[in-house]
Amino acid sequence: MHALRLMSAGPMFFVSSWILMLFAGIVHHDVGIHPFGYETSMIVTIGLWLVIAPAVEALARSSRRSHHRD
Repeated sequence: MHALRLMSAGPMFFVSSWILMLFAGIVHHDVGIHPFGYETSMIVTIGLWLVIAPAVEALARSSRRSHHRD
């Protein structure tokens, strides 16, 4: 089960990077940034994943613990 999640995370990383690059190109005038390429988008995506993934896991664990108490 965990191996399947890990294998599906790989392609989602590249898709997430590509989508971020597209949205950055679309909204760069409104946000005030320069559009960036795929390599920069991958760096930003890995940074976001390193911050968000542990937070999501912590929230999931805390919600599981609160359901077991009831």
